[in-house]
Amino acid sequence: MMQDRAWRKSSYSDATEDGNCVEVSFTHDVLVRDSKNADAGTLMFSAPAWRAFVQRQP
Repeated sequence: MMQDRAWRKSSYSDATEDGNCVEVSFTHDVLVRDSKNADAGTLMFSAPAWRAFVQRQP
């Protein structure tokens, strides 16, 4: 269940109330959601796909 998952806010998130906030939850997969609207849905990545995404260099 998603309620049982631990969520971490991105260190790049804006700390203001109206700011952009992204949270990530790691288990066997990776879920990403908007912390201001947590019930709106999530994006799901496999662990290898998430690693490739965050390690990508511009």
